Amino acid sequence: MTRVVLSIGSNLGDRLARLQSVVDALGEAVIAVSPVYETEPWGGVQQGPFLNAVLIADNPGCDERGWLQRAQELERAADRVREQRWGPRTLDVDLIACHQGGSGGGAEVTVDDEALTLPHPRAHQRAFVLIPWLDVEPEARLTVPGQAGPIQQPIEKLLAELDPVERDGVRPTGLTLKPGPAP
Repeated sequence: MTRVVLSIGSNLGDRLARLQSVVDALGEAVIAVSPVYETEPWGGVQQGPFLNAVLIADNPGCDERGWLQRAQELERAADRVREQRWGPRTLDVDLIACHQGGSGGGAEVTVDDEALTLPHPRAHQRAFVLIPWLDVEPEARLTVPGQAGPIQQPIEKLLAELDPVERDGVRPTGLTLKPGPAP
C-alpha cells in the first residue's frame, strides 16, 4: 500500500474545475482533501494567482513512480504545457511525500534521480503546500535537509519558520473540492 501527499494548483482557465478534475480522476483513492486556498505565484514569474489544495491518496497498487506517472497524466489531460519554469499553468500536480505502508504513516520513500525527488525538495519552503497539508494532517512530518543529514520535522514547525509574508500570501477562499468515486 502506498500513501501519497499531492499538492495541486492552477492559475489558468477554470482553476477550481482543474483542481476538481484531479479529485475526480483519483476517485476512491483520495482519503483527504484540504480546503482550497488562493496564493500568489511562487518563483518570480509575473502571472495571476493560483488556487491550491493538498490531497492525500492511497492506492495499494501504485508505487512512487506510478504516482508520478499518474500526476503527469492528469497534467496532460488538463493541457499542461511546460514552457517556462514556475510559469502559469492549467494544472500542477506535485508529489510531496510518499509512504509505503499506507495510512497511519509507514516508511517514507526517498528518491533522488533525474525523474523524481522525494520528498519534494522545496515543499518545506512553500506555505501553499504546508498550510493546506496541515489542514488535513496536523501531525504530518516531512524529511528536510539538515546540517547532519536529512531530518524529519513536523510541518507545523516548518510552517512557523517561514517568513510571515510567505504565510500571509496563502489566503482561504471558502471553496472546497468534493471527494467521491471516479466517474
